[in-house]
Amino acid sequence: MGDCVIGIDAGGTMTKAALFDLAGRELACARSRNVTTFPQLGWTERDPDAMWRAAAQAIAQVLAESGADPADVLAISVSGYGSGLYLLDRAGNPVRPGIVSTDGRTMGLLAEWEGDGHAAEIAPLIQQSVWPGMSLALLGWVQRHEPEVLERTHRVAFCKDFLRGRLCGDLSTDFTDAGSSGLLDVSAGRYSEETLRILGMQAWLPMLPELGRSDEIAGHVTAEAAALTGLRQGTPVVRGTVDMSASAMASMVTRPEQMSVVAGTFSIASTLHQDRPKTDAMPMLQFAYPLGGWLSVQGSATSASNLEWVVKTLLQHGGALETGGTIYDTVNAAVQSVMGQHTNAMFFPYLFGGPEGAPAGLVGMTARTSFEKAMLAVFEGIVFAHKADIDKALTGPDAATPQVIRMTGGASNSACWSEMFADILGLPVEVPAGSEFGALGTAMCAATGAGAYASLDAAIQGMAGIARRHEVNADRGAVHLAKYPRYCALRDAMAGAMLATQPAAAPAQRETAHA
Repeated sequence: MGDCVIGIDAGGTMTKAALFDLAGRELACARSRNVTTFPQLGWTERDPDAMWRAAAQAIAQVLAESGADPADVLAISVSGYGSGLYLLDRAGNPVRPGIVSTDGRTMGLLAEWEGDGHAAEIAPLIQQSVWPGMSLALLGWVQRHEPEVLERTHRVAFCKDFLRGRLCGDLSTDFTDAGSSGLLDVSAGRYSEETLRILGMQAWLPMLPELGRSDEIAGHVTAEAAALTGLRQGTPVVRGTVDMSASAMASMVTRPEQMSVVAGTFSIASTLHQDRPKTDAMPMLQFAYPLGGWLSVQGSATSASNLEWVVKTLLQHGGALETGGTIYDTVNAAVQSVMGQHTNAMFFPYLFGGPEGAPAGLVGMTARTSFEKAMLAVFEGIVFAHKADIDKALTGPDAATPQVIRMTGGASNSACWSEMFADILGLPVEVPAGSEFGALGTAMCAATGAGAYASLDAAIQGMAGIARRHEVNADRGAVHLAKYPRYCALRDAMAGAMLATQPAAAPAQRETAHA
């Protein structure tokens, strides 16, 4: 088979292992589902050891299915979701369940930080906003509510770094994960002791992981990990990068005029800033990009996962459609048939939380609304939600001025949906070749660390490509954009109505509740 590399991508629902040759061709891919628990309202947790077993199973499966000789694997690297929290004792074992970055238990604490001015005070120190699933906020919550966990903790870890620790014993991190955690002075490249001092959280400082390059060998596969995965003992393990960075790299984002948009579980818009981090309009999160410069990220849970819910809950489970293909083929064909047409129907993709508490909904329909127009509204509403995030990302005098969007995620699999993104956002959309972009991006780190490429930039040029391009159709875009102000006004009105009619939460509920 020849030389190859493995990339691991630990996401919100699945842990995936993919084997690539040095030209970036995917030779095999295996997926294992992560078990997520919700022990209290607003809490989202995961058993770290179960996640490791899922990763080990995926690695073993990809080696078995590909028939690859483990000796041909030059290196392996891991990517994972940013922020969240994994706390380990001196032996490297979890002292509590891992916390996923969609967790909302810190809402009450963040309200305090907003009220006493701490949130505004620390934002310039870490060059980003504070949000509920951020590691910084979660550490503050643990310190207040689980002091015994603080006492037992020896190392703070992030998702990808916990898995790499199981592979090779190394628990360092890279600048992308540290940056998106809210613990780093992103511009200086060191932990922000001043932020921890302001928040009274200095006790965590000695527990923060050492920092290193994303494309650097951090260790080698141990005998125990080799036995579980089928990897050769001693295989280099490269540090890796957070999933947002990995997706941008796999999308060939190397210059400020290229914007990375992920339209999957989350809406994620990332812009590259070469001279300094973006600070005039503070982004949701920000980190040093492995190729140089800083990646500024704006996002929300308003993307293609909302379509998945519509399909599974309203269509597939109800037996509403009988087709020879998949339900997604039917929906895609329905939207394609009415592209560029107007519909009064509007979909608000806030099933997993909306701005200022705005509820999800499909409104504006009448008895004459067709299935095609209803599905058009679903596609359009999700693009509108992306537009809101992208408009925030492009706000301020130091905002990027992208000329093209590189799009990945479930929505990019649909040609007509990709075209709609181009029409509404007013920029050409290019869809990269491949499917497992988080795994591919971190596999580029593996290939560079192993010496197969002289630099990450060379790895990107050698392992990534563009599959198709969608130009802007201004006439179709005008139909959608004429509706956008009404969409925003109704979104805000619904958020206000929900807030005005929501019963007051008890103190215990306010600490954990989220939209």
